[in-house]
Formats: sequence, structure tokens, C-alpha cells
Amino acid sequence: MRTIHALIAALMLSVGGAALAHDDATLDKVKAPNGGQLRAAGIHHYELVVAAPGAKGDALPVAVYVTDHAGAKVPTQGASGSITLLSGGQKTTIALQPAGENVLKGSGAYVPQPGMKAIVSLSVGGQPAAQARFEPFAGHHGH
Repeated sequence: MRTIHALIAALMLSVGGAALAHDDATLDKVKAPNGGQLRAAGIHHYELVVAAPGAKGDALPVAVYVTDHAGAKVPTQGASGSITLLSGGQKTTIALQPAGENVLKGSGAYVPQPGMKAIVSLSVGGQPAAQARFEPFAGHHGH
């Protein structure tokens, strides 16, 4: 019986440690492969890449790369989703479409500036939609 309790305790510690390894502060220290910001979203990591601060236009790009928690690319064929951007007093929602092996892209009018916030919602691989919240210009992400 003690062995079972020890195994359960060890499992809980390892699961708890894994959960802590995917918090925002930890992910902000990871160099994202595409220069964006990483966030955990359910069973995936999302990396958000947006236009550089100061960019202007009605068709500014956004891209969301999808990987598993080990960093392996997750196919996005058949995936769907959207991003809501809050910046400069504007709220913009952009549809995202598969655009490569593990990326969804879209474009729209938004104000890329410090303080911008984003909410990404994706359904990948037949899974229910998962969300992640971003502050793309907070911290150091290679922007």
C-alpha cells in the first residue's frame, strides 16, 4: 500500500512540475522558433507572430504556429480559428486559415504597439477549441 501511495505522490509531483514548466513566465524565457511569443493552450503550444510595432495598413499579417509541448510541429491541415487583437482603442477579430505545415495565418487592420493584447482560439486535429492569451510586445521575444 505504501508503494501505491509513493507512486501516486511521485506522479502528482511530476505532473505539477510539468504544469509549472508551461506557465507564461517560463515560456517567455524560451526563444520561439519564429520570433513570436509562446503560450500553452491545452495540449499544444501556440506561437503568435504579429506585425512589428509602428506598421500600418488594413492587411497586417498574423501567424500562429502550433507545436506540442515538446516543440514538435503539429499539422494544421483542417484546423480553424481566430484571433482577437486589442490595441490602440480598437478591437479587431481576424479569421485564421491553415497556411503551411504547422501554421495558420490571417490579416487585418490592427495597431501593433506596446500594450497590445491578443486572444487566439484554435481547433486543431479535431480537438475542441483551445485558447491562449498573449501580450506580443511584453518582455523579450525577439521582436
